Amino acid sequence: MKALSIPVFRNYIFGAFFSEAGNQMQTVAVAWQVYEITRNPAALALIGLSHILPILGLSLIGGVAADKIDRKKILIISQSTMAILAFSLFSLTSLNLINEWIIYGVLLLSGIAQAFSMPARQAILPNLVPGKFFMNAISLHTLQFQTATMTGPAVAGLMIAGFGVASVYLFNSVSFLIFIASILSIKKSLNVEHSDVEFNLKSIKEGIHFVFKTPILYSTMILDFLATFFGTANILMPVFAKDILHVGPQGLGLLYSAPALGGVIAGIMLSSIPRIKNQGKIILGSVILYGLATIGFGLSKVLPISLVFLVLVGFGDMTSTIIRNTIRQMVTPDRLRGRMVSIMRMFFQGGPQLGEIEAGLLAKAIGGGPTVIIGGVGVVLITTFIAFKNK
Repeated sequence: MKALSIPVFRNYIFGAFFSEAGNQMQTVAVAWQVYEITRNPAALALIGLSHILPILGLSLIGGVAADKIDRKKILIISQSTMAILAFSLFSLTSLNLINEWIIYGVLLLSGIAQAFSMPARQAILPNLVPGKFFMNAISLHTLQFQTATMTGPAVAGLMIAGFGVASVYLFNSVSFLIFIASILSIKKSLNVEHSDVEFNLKSIKEGIHFVFKTPILYSTMILDFLATFFGTANILMPVFAKDILHVGPQGLGLLYSAPALGGVIAGIMLSSIPRIKNQGKIILGSVILYGLATIGFGLSKVLPISLVFLVLVGFGDMTSTIIRNTIRQMVTPDRLRGRMVSIMRMFFQGGPQLGEIEAGLLAKAIGGGPTVIIGGVGVVLITTFIAFKNK
């Protein structure tokens, strides 16, 4: 935990936790509200589409911005925008003026802000800690993300049951303000030193060229995309909560939180290991675990067993994620880090978001359980193929 001894990193982690917790809470609230309004799994698929369109369209530009502009300024502007959008959901829901199309529109605008926020948010880490603490910083950053992902949905379920869905949107709006305060506490500029990056197609091509000329980068990104495309089950949680497991919003919160518990366990384990051997084998093994646990979740009809499988899903996913992210950051020079992260986010978020569209449409045809089982089988088969191909 040595990175926490650095005040600027500690403040950043504190603010990032509240922001991510609020974001995860809103994810639960949006899925619950859309399913309450429509009772249609296909409508849940449009949540993923609303997120992925701006990510695919603008992330590369966001990556160039993170390599050109002060990353602190990018975060303040993007987080302020998302705070306003979350407050608009609170206001419209409170006034009973909300419908699913308004929600999709707000999510689309939020996705635009995230396309600029996420490259800067990831690329900022090496600017906050010395190189010798970097593995520890990555693990702690991932650990706070998973802790927020674990606690946020559980709290959201309780808030929806006790105070209504609008209360979650209000909390999310405030959480962005806490993160902005932590960013403002960083006194130094976070411009990239000696950056000659310009806002043009050449800069975008340079980032793409670097990623696809570096085998360890593009191979892990492709694995990331395929595994999350087939294996993601998050968007179907309201279907499982209402129609399969027959639990209320509290149970829905637990379903969203369980994978994060597995992620927290993985983060704690890996943060105590200074150097990991056999990284490739561990990545492949953890992705196979992710796929097998996804199959188990799809087969389960009992909440406690479902939660156990989801914890294993999170453990496998996060073990792979921490190792992949550490490798990517270490092999990328600072002047290219924003663009590398933006491409990574296209794979990292594009896989599950496109997978959610596929899952929502398939679930409407064959049901939630079979959809998740097929996805888990796909993850295992693809990962096994990659493992034998590279043996």
